[in-house]
This record gives sequence, C-alpha cells and structure tokens, in this order.
Amino acid sequence: MKFACIRAEKAHFPVAMMCRQLGVSKSGFYAWLRRPVSARRRQDDALIALIRSVHASSRGTYGSPRVHAELRAQGRRVGRKRVARLMREASIRARKRRRYVNTTDSNHTFPAAPNLLARDFDPKRPDEVWASDITGIPTKEGWLYLAVVLDLYSRRVVGWATSARMDAQLALDSLRMASERRDLRGPAIHHSDQGSQYASDSFRHFLRTLNMACSMSRRANCWDNAVVESFFATLKGELNEEVFPTRGAARSALFEYIETWYNPRRRHSHLGYLSPTQYEAAVA
Repeated sequence: MKFACIRAEKAHFPVAMMCRQLGVSKSGFYAWLRRPVSARRRQDDALIALIRSVHASSRGTYGSPRVHAELRAQGRRVGRKRVARLMREASIRARKRRRYVNTTDSNHTFPAAPNLLARDFDPKRPDEVWASDITGIPTKEGWLYLAVVLDLYSRRVVGWATSARMDAQLALDSLRMASERRDLRGPAIHHSDQGSQYASDSFRHFLRTLNMACSMSRRANCWDNAVVESFFATLKGELNEEVFPTRGAARSALFEYIETWYNPRRRHSHLGYLSPTQYEAAVA
C-alpha cells in the first residue's frame, strides 16, 4: 500500500522524500515497480480511469457515494468500498462546500405567516410543497442575488431569478417562473423564511392567486427551511469560481448549473442517487 501511494503521488512529490516519510527504501520501491503488474492492479488502474472521468464530469464535486452510483448506472459492477479506496489512493476528492451568505431581512412590519410545513420535508406528490429562499453570489461588480423555488417532492429547482437588487420583485420573478413551468392542480404550501421579500403584500397576493398557503420558518431558525439551505450550500460549493468577474458571468454560470447540471444530472442522496428530473420521471 505504501508503494502504491508513492506511485500515485510521484508526479507531485520527490520519491526519496516520500520513501523517508513512509519508512520504506527507495530501492525497494523501484524493485516493486519492476514487478509484473497483477491482474487486480490492472483492473484497479482501469477503474481509477473511469472514476477520474466520472469525477471530472461532476465538476469535481462527487465523492465516493455519487461516483459509485454513477458507475453502477453505467453498468459497472463495483463495490462502494472499493471505489472509496481507489479514490483515496488516487487522491480524488470532492470539492469542499463554501459557506453561503445569509440574506434574511426580518426587520419589517409585514405580518409573519405560521409554520405550516413544520419540517415535514417529504410531501407525497409533486407540487404539494414549494420552498424558497434568497442568497448572494459575489462578483467584482457587487452582489448578484439569486432567488429559488424548490419542489420538496423531488428537490427540483422549479423557479429561479437573479437581480442586483434583493427585493420583493426578485422573489416574485422566481415564483412566477415556477408557476409557469408547473401544473398546480390543488391547494399547496409555499414555505420561506420571514424575509420582507416573502412577507410583502405583492408576494402574498400572488400566492393567493395560485391557491398556495403561505408558510414561514420561525425567526432565526434555519432548520425550518433546511432543504433550500442545503441546496444553497451545495450550489456555492460546486460553482467553479470564488468571485465572478461580472454579474453576467455569474448569471450564466447559475443557468448552466441549475438547468444543465443540478436538475437533470446531479445525483441526490435523498432521491436514491437519482437526479431531480430522473426521480420525477421514475415515479410518474
């Protein structure tokens, strides 16, 4: 195992230094290299190449559970522990999540709605419960604010909007997109925090036209809207840039992430490692 580790990292670190650190001889390492490669090692090397391909196609965001799920979906019969071991050997790691910006402004005079959701994040049918929130994306031109609407049934982003202003219109635009994309067939719940954008008269009026009951988290309680909070943490961790050069570049990256990656392709652990789109199609 020590020799295999040295071989995996010899392009990045001096062999002599790694041998000293691991307590093995340099001559022993090169003698090990000259031995015929076993069938198992050849299989592992081929599997590592596949793992690298899956990891790269995920933007470097997949850890071993999602890599394993993708390989199984491709028809590869391989154990999850083996995938995890090979990823450790090859130093293939998921990109770490970054913290996101809290944008809730609860200091307003609008009335707060009761918490109808009560942390029941698993509705029984599509479009039964939508959840919303707003976050900030840093750019060199200033913040770009992103509002999203998630269908809690499939964790799919059904509506989203961006703006340089964090106002009620931003929240309305995301809800309007969701209402145009989805087929609301009965009473439903819309859940958010107590931010002024969601408590505003214009937003709550539009909810009534959709036959949606307004539900809000308790003040300063992020766990009441945990699914959207988790989505923002995932999005921030998986976007390729720390700070975008312009708001336009950030907006394009968000479109590409939500519409071509997250909704149709990104495997979600809560959905049995299906993407939101795949999950909705599978249970339709």
